[in-house]
Amino acid sequence: MIKAIIIDVDGVIIGEKEGFNFPHPHSDIIARLKSIEAKGIPISLCTAKPHFSIEKIITDAGLHNLHITNGGGIIIDPIDNVILKSHFIDKAVAKSIVQICLDRNTYVEIYSAQEYFAQRSQQSEITSLHTEILQHEPQIVDSLLEEVTRQDIVKIMPIAKNDEDMQDLVTLFTSYKDQATISWGSHPVALPRRFGIITAKGISKKQAAIEIATYEHIKPEELLGIGDSTADWQFIEQCGYAGAMGNASEELKKLVSTKGKNAFIGTSVDENGILKIFDYFSL
Repeated sequence: MIKAIIIDVDGVIIGEKEGFNFPHPHSDIIARLKSIEAKGIPISLCTAKPHFSIEKIITDAGLHNLHITNGGGIIIDPIDNVILKSHFIDKAVAKSIVQICLDRNTYVEIYSAQEYFAQRSQQSEITSLHTEILQHEPQIVDSLLEEVTRQDIVKIMPIAKNDEDMQDLVTLFTSYKDQATISWGSHPVALPRRFGIITAKGISKKQAAIEIATYEHIKPEELLGIGDSTADWQFIEQCGYAGAMGNASEELKKLVSTKGKNAFIGTSVDENGILKIFDYFSL
């Protein structure tokens, strides 16, 4: 029996069709989320975005419970202003990673619990695009390195130009694998760009999902996890029930399918495919 749901956001309930499911989910999705929540099944959004970027979804759908933001760096109920967990990156590690990005002219942002920051010298079309995605403007500063010393950082986000550029960064960040958790994601409107998600060591969507389940006294086998990228398997693997979007990576679809009858592959996000997943599980 499904007692709670954890849902990735971009590529799952937000797509690339301006005015249809971007920058906010389709009204049919909001209505179904509200209906499920009203049945006493809490829905936690799970995203690499900060909480202010999903607050409208949470409010519109009445999701008054904990949500996973900044790739697991923050677990928060933004409506009631309750922060369950904040996980900060070691300042020396954060400064070193940001320096690498700046040295190779990789666009990079840093995130505190309440704001995010971009460096003035790096302002570009990426800044504008990401502002549209996040529905929130960054704080523009003269030096990200100086800002790292002033802020408690929950996430660093380098933005790679494409898969090849991402692989170069993966190689550069290899030496930090014991000091931080590093994963990658994408957004339908920003392809082929890839978004780095760098959080404190051991902190990820997986860990956050476990923390929420523990807090809510829900067993992992009673959770439904839904995503679209291989990185989402971090938290979906922990769940007894699993869903993948039609636009999901083939690898994620195969992984989700290993859960047998407790798994379902929906249609594309641009077809409101998550509704098919909800239908399959009678939600």
